[in-house]
Amino acid sequence: MRRFGLIGYPLGHSFSKKYFTEKFEKEAITDSVYDVFPLEKIDGLTGLLQRVPDLSGLNVTIPHKEKVIGFLHEKSKVVTKTGACNCIKISNGKLSGHNTDVIGFQQSLVDSFPNLPSRALILGTGGASKAVEYVLSQLKIPYVLVSRKPSTNNLSYEQVTEAIVKRSGLIINTTPLGMSPHIVEAPPIPYQAIGSSHCLFDLIYNPAKTLFLTKGEESGAAIQNGLAMLIIQAEESWKIWNS
Repeated sequence: MRRFGLIGYPLGHSFSKKYFTEKFEKEAITDSVYDVFPLEKIDGLTGLLQRVPDLSGLNVTIPHKEKVIGFLHEKSKVVTKTGACNCIKISNGKLSGHNTDVIGFQQSLVDSFPNLPSRALILGTGGASKAVEYVLSQLKIPYVLVSRKPSTNNLSYEQVTEAIVKRSGLIINTTPLGMSPHIVEAPPIPYQAIGSSHCLFDLIYNPAKTLFLTKGEESGAAIQNGLAMLIIQAEESWKIWNS
């Protein structure tokens, strides 16, 4: 039996477990199972690998996409470039790191918004934002990063003015703000500056329409959640585990 799983914390209702369990049933894949392994700290990965020696692959979610890199024996060029890993192939005790968020986000972004705006605002600077930064750089879309505290690389939310929002036609939420069960939360930006020419992308998929997306839609913006991205990256993970 080949065992796959998801590490992160907290995990709550896992998209990945439901998706892969249904995939295995639908495609009559009888030699594989998918579990969730909540790890509050990434140090717990060593113990997990010892406790579950038949692990063949892992997906990695918040807050471990960056810190897990220290456990890898090999990493893809994209992992090296982004500094984030969300997919691990395990073979003969060796951990090989990949980033399927990149292809998931890029494909979903281009499919959702055929006429991409020329400037972007990325909300959040965690592991998920690294794939977004990489994709926007590949698409040659300049962006501004926003986080809770200002730094040389990013603005704080307090520094995001209406003028910045108006000229940033593409706004991407990479934070967990608004994720179920905390559905009344949203990144604190001046939503009144959003208009019909804006495109809002939220990496969150549950709820399907976050407060961030709802506020954008009410102002006439085009919106997209993270479900399509998750499906694409899950299938990419499956290809990697079986390559």
